Amino acid sequence: MMEYTILIIEDEPDMLRAIKLRLESIGFRVETASDGLEGLQKVKSLNPDLVLLDIMLPKMDGFKVCNMIKFDKKYKNIPVIILSAKSAQKDFHTAKTVGADAYLTKPFTTVDMLKKIKELLPK
Repeated sequence: MMEYTILIIEDEPDMLRAIKLRLESIGFRVETASDGLEGLQKVKSLNPDLVLLDIMLPKMDGFKVCNMIKFDKKYKNIPVIILSAKSAQKDFHTAKTVGADAYLTKPFTTVDMLKKIKELLPK
């Protein structure tokens, strides 16, 4: 299996650790960031294969991070999956507007998350 790098941008330490361990256990290389600004910097330094992105983040919210990834020619093809407790229609709409490739509402199952990741990873 090709080694894919997934960047998780999540400020909740338990959630971050749980996702990281789960992805590493099946062979993904995982990098993490705990605020939006650090996340954006890591997108640029690592050029990951996929980003898992929380919306409510310190320093810069997930919508803004996603927008900045998707409107940069160098990074716009990186799939972004929003992971959020927000489930209002306006949040789904905003995610679509800023270019998110998928939206998973917390709590989500590992199965659902992996299905989305596999759909979006470059073949």
